[in-house]
Amino acid sequence: MWVITLYSNKNTSMFEFDTEKEAREAFKNIKGCKILSEIIYFNDHCFASATV
Repeated sequence: MWVITLYSNKNTSMFEFDTEKEAREAFKNIKGCKILSEIIYFNDHCFASATV
């Protein structure tokens, strides 16, 4: 999951995206103080063998 956090004077908004491509396209178009983050859940089944 990808998240854009947008900060303004009185508000903080967060936008979630399923793919990096979607997030980066939106990130280019958003004005203001913003942060793009990738969220990784380690309880996801794709990481099960890596955590053993």
